[in-house]
Amino acid sequence: MTTTPHFRLGFLTHVQGRGDLATTYRDAQELFVVADELGFDVGWVAQHHIPLGGGGLSSPWPFLAHAAARTRRIRLSTAITILPLENPIRLAEDVAVVDALSGGRAEIGVGSGAGPEEYAAFGADFDQKRELTTVGLATLRRALSNEELGTSGFSIQPPAGDFTDRIWQGVFSAAGARHAAAAGTNLLLNRATYGYEEPTDVIQRPWADEFLAAWDRPHQPRIGLSRFIFPARDKRTALAQIGDGVQRATEGFVRRGAFPAGLGTEEQLRRFHAFHGHPDEIIAGLQAERVLPVATDLIAQFNPGIPDRDAAIRALELIATEVAPALGWKPKVD
Repeated sequence: MTTTPHFRLGFLTHVQGRGDLATTYRDAQELFVVADELGFDVGWVAQHHIPLGGGGLSSPWPFLAHAAARTRRIRLSTAITILPLENPIRLAEDVAVVDALSGGRAEIGVGSGAGPEEYAAFGADFDQKRELTTVGLATLRRALSNEELGTSGFSIQPPAGDFTDRIWQGVFSAAGARHAAAAGTNLLLNRATYGYEEPTDVIQRPWADEFLAAWDRPHQPRIGLSRFIFPARDKRTALAQIGDGVQRATEGFVRRGAFPAGLGTEEQLRRFHAFHGHPDEIIAGLQAERVLPVATDLIAQFNPGIPDRDAAIRALELIATEVAPALGWKPKVD
């Protein structure tokens, strides 16, 4: 029997940890295995060319190929692949290989990224990131549609499956949301907005509404809502796991001028739009979330917290067994 949930449930890892990188990567792979067993619908990874505190993943598609071999049902995607720093034809080949190996479970989220250092390292013009993303996305979509491109008779190998509704675009403005709709891509909304004093969902709900209003494709539009969700026995227990990571991330935002100096822990968590503590507290917070009613995908992430592996697994269990079901999600049952 198969049930139809109100939304798909996903989790996103930035592949951070508290040990060496090899251990961090293995632990992140274990999260995919656990999430698959718990019934999560999609597992997402973020691409970072500049190291994050405790890790970061520069090459997501080999990682997802390995995850495909260790899982049975969970779909596999990126949030995001930094498109201007990729050759879109080569990227399409990688996606198609993972899709074939996984039995059609691959999706892809793309965006322009955020760091000028990454662009400098790859010899790309950071000031042209939007234009580069637009051009790259057009080529990527043609490649994943198995069109001829580059030279006569050439299309990607292996041939891609139908990616009509499997391409996502991360945006950070109402204009970006309209652009994603015009391109026919699904919408990815970040865990939090920065540079605003208003709550993240107050800022993002109009973006989602503009995306839906601008959508003119025959297939249904999809909105992926990423949120910082970390359930535990109580807030004190949660903060013991995520507090250090939140503090380090805050210091980085202060250096870049995105956060004011001198913020207390509660204000830091508010600016990261965090849902943490006992599952009942998280459920109540998400029930008031303004964007969730129009989302098709709820994507839980622990970043900027960096919990250890056991705490991360326990958080996934609580999300799948307590938090998400209270919001209307049901795991697929074979």
